[in-house]
Amino acid sequence: MEGGLVSARINPIRAYYRNPQSRFIPTHTLLGVKRVYVSPIGLIRKTKSSNNVAASVQPLEASALDRFDNTLPSKEVLEIWRNAEAVCFDVDSTVCLDEGIDELAEFCGAGKAVAEWTARAMSGSVPFEEALAARLSLFNPSLSQVQDFLEKRPPRISPRIDELVKKLKDNNTDVYLISGGFRQMINPVASILGIPVENIFANQLLFGSSGEFLGFDKNEPTSRSGGKATAVQKIRKARGYKGLIMIGDGATDLEARQPGGADLFICYGGVQLREGVAAKADWLVFNFRELINSLE
Repeated sequence: MEGGLVSARINPIRAYYRNPQSRFIPTHTLLGVKRVYVSPIGLIRKTKSSNNVAASVQPLEASALDRFDNTLPSKEVLEIWRNAEAVCFDVDSTVCLDEGIDELAEFCGAGKAVAEWTARAMSGSVPFEEALAARLSLFNPSLSQVQDFLEKRPPRISPRIDELVKKLKDNNTDVYLISGGFRQMINPVASILGIPVENIFANQLLFGSSGEFLGFDKNEPTSRSGGKATAVQKIRKARGYKGLIMIGDGATDLEARQPGGADLFICYGGVQLREGVAAKADWLVFNFRELINSLE
């Protein structure tokens, strides 16, 4: 602790599957070992975390095929994807089924108001840093609330994301998580997927010595608009990757595709389909199986 500030972190441990047929995966949290829900459904419609997930992939995906012309990759896009040296994933509504800050806000009693701000932030209609500060100010989560949330609301990872990450790593492709969410909630996800903490770029909640909420670390590049693009550029410059890809669902993910940043933006519409973002993607997918199969 320094200057009365503490920043809660989660030290990840190796996650494992207890049973191949089980829908739960043990993982580590601030308070110990718990289970993580993995949905068996290919396309998830947004629901409250307390409800069972039930949706069909066919209707939305079929209708989207009629509206978008980027659901099949060009030969050039496919070649860049197959030869990528690094892949950066968004976390909320991509690697995970939920928007983490929305779930935390709901847990703290401010779900609806915060979700409205999230929708505006992801569509790019307001600066991200403004939306982040506004959302947190609506419920000011304490350290104990965050700990309680992590214990009672384990993260739900998207179907087959674990298979995709393993496939990429087997191909010697480095994997990163780049998120406007919070490390306290992302570290357990990274542990499940076997992604090292140094490959996480995310925001950090700050708490006082008594656990009271003080804000977030504004030095993190992902705390502001263009932050994901900055993070991708830093990664590429530091590691000298020849090919780098960004996968996500929001406007902040699309921003990462720029000179010195990501070569491609693949939009994942399996949780939230943001049409303005999807239309500008190099490749629109609704199931990570598409990306896995393309690497075979």
